[in-house]
Amino acid sequence: MKTVKDFINKIYKKINKRIKEISVVLYIKTNVLFITYVLVNLINSWLLRIVTMGNLFSFKAIISDLAFILIVGSFAYLLKPRKQIRILMPLTIIMMLACLINAVYYENYVSFASFSLLSTASFLGDMDGAVVTSLIKLKDIILIFAPIVLLIVHIILKKRKYYQKVEIIERPKKRFLNTVILGALAVFATISMMQGADYSRLKKQWNREYLVQRFGIYVYQLNDAIKSTESKFTSVFGYDKASKTVREFYEEKEKTDNINNINNEYTNIFEGKNVIVIHAESMMTQDMTLSFNNKELTPNLNRLANEGLFFSNYYSQVSVGTSSDTEFTFNTSLLPASIGTVFVNYWKRTYEAIPNLLKQKGYYSASMHANNASFWNRNVMHETLGYDKFYAKDTFDNSNPENIIGLGLSDKEFFKQATSKIKKISEENEKYYVTLITLSNHTPWDDEDKYGSYTVDYKYTETDEQGNVVEKSLPYMEGTQLGRYFKSVHYADEALGEFVNELDANGLLDNTVLVIYGDHDAKIAKKEYKYFYNYDFETGDTYDSDDERYVDVDYYNYELNRKVPFIIWTKNSKGDSKLNKKIDKVMGMYDAMPTLANMLNFDFKYGLGHDIFNSNNNIVVFPNGNWITDKMYYNAQKEEHFLFKNSVITDDEIQKNKEYANKLLDVSDSIIVYDLEKENKDEEN
Repeated sequence: MKTVKDFINKIYKKINKRIKEISVVLYIKTNVLFITYVLVNLINSWLLRIVTMGNLFSFKAIISDLAFILIVGSFAYLLKPRKQIRILMPLTIIMMLACLINAVYYENYVSFASFSLLSTASFLGDMDGAVVTSLIKLKDIILIFAPIVLLIVHIILKKRKYYQKVEIIERPKKRFLNTVILGALAVFATISMMQGADYSRLKKQWNREYLVQRFGIYVYQLNDAIKSTESKFTSVFGYDKASKTVREFYEEKEKTDNINNINNEYTNIFEGKNVIVIHAESMMTQDMTLSFNNKELTPNLNRLANEGLFFSNYYSQVSVGTSSDTEFTFNTSLLPASIGTVFVNYWKRTYEAIPNLLKQKGYYSASMHANNASFWNRNVMHETLGYDKFYAKDTFDNSNPENIIGLGLSDKEFFKQATSKIKKISEENEKYYVTLITLSNHTPWDDEDKYGSYTVDYKYTETDEQGNVVEKSLPYMEGTQLGRYFKSVHYADEALGEFVNELDANGLLDNTVLVIYGDHDAKIAKKEYKYFYNYDFETGDTYDSDDERYVDVDYYNYELNRKVPFIIWTKNSKGDSKLNKKIDKVMGMYDAMPTLANMLNFDFKYGLGHDIFNSNNNIVVFPNGNWITDKMYYNAQKEEHFLFKNSVITDDEIQKNKEYANKLLDVSDSIIVYDLEKENKDEEN
């Protein structure tokens, strides 16, 4: 009896197993299009992580992506099989575009794009087509495969009359429900794997690399889209909490500042002087250290740095707003917005900005930029910052094609025309503050024929068989993106030198402070620097990674090399012990305004930075949550740090700096989003 029972159980198990196998096979056979949709979009997200972060496998991101793909795609089951493509194809195209856009953005900005950038898409119209197309790399093209594969599968199924066969056994509501349930289980798995910090990062959205690595591109983009609408509703929700956060922060900061911020040797040193600020597009501190064929890359910038105050460890703090973020942070000592850009999303606010503050001291202020006034919404944002007039493209003569480089008027012609405008301003006003935003050194640096004769090859001499000395050259940087950038930098430096001479010739430097800063790094890929640092001049090749001369441009090497110049110079600063020195303290863009405030004698309340001459243990917080001090660089994405040589730091110090960095990001965002500077000024009045 037992033998019979065992035999029956054995047969039952085989049959049951066969039924399950048949059901799985049947499901696959009757859901070819939907399964293809799931696979191609899952693979595309995986490929994106590979081409950007080099992340080969992330189980958490795969589950998160799967949840999104299943849930949004499940609605296709509410249509007949032959019509499901009407939902699945648009979804696939949208997800493909999300991958492609983020791949291109990451390649150029080492970050992921924000949904709020859609509001700045019109700016592409102000760019030359070559600028936009040059951003797309060959490896990014692979990401367009998803809709192509889905379309091919659909056409094949249609030709084989697949849909008619499937419609006979199709149970749409049940499959819709089952797919939603499966997606919900994937959501539950995603949530169950989340840690406490993940909720905070989803809410703050500033650590984009971590979010994509942890939740996949689709969930990141969905979350970003939701967060991007916050500025529309923030006046109703969260105001009290934000106001309390800001109030408590500045109460504590005021106590600290009263202890540390005593007068120093630079207090009021420039009071009453005119100020000309040069916002140098894509200029980097590393440029000032380079020479090609014994010719300095930036001789004029070097001269000004050697004669004035040169801040050698100055870091830009830009986010998705790039140049506009720099303008904002430099003038207000606040950080860029965590969602969107201040210039586009939060321009209708009140800000304590240098132009506004100097206006109270009788200054006339103007800004000049030979691009369209609407680019980055400058036409309205510059007024918000306090500029009395914005001299944009329509106020300059752009008629001569020879004077056009890249995006617009060449720096040399721009400075030449700007000088006459500044002269008129000086004649009509007792004191003035003028900002000039350069343009020629903007990517893609393609106008090599207009950059002059400076070469970035390697020249050397050789004696031929007849005994003649022959000059030869190795291409070195010629033909590379970094090489084109260097040529553009040299041109921009020449234009700067001519401008300073022109100002002097017109008597505009006698009572004037010249302030120069690089707005951000060139954002050139690491592979370009690897070639630059590892070029073998003997062979014309590059060193192998196992060569002792090989320089590995890793994450920290790349990040620390993104410094930009910051120089404060006057005509008589050379030889002055106070005004002619190099300052090596680590410093951020948000420290510029407090430092200048002490020198020019104007008060502010809401800045986040410090007067660098009164700051010990200064910390520079970046919009992505990373931060740097004189001791270390902290990577918030990976929660690891790089300790500088001979530096020692305790775990308590690191934790304290992490908390301070998060606090700064919260405070800055609260001020911007809830317009707290205006609210507090109204209360004071």
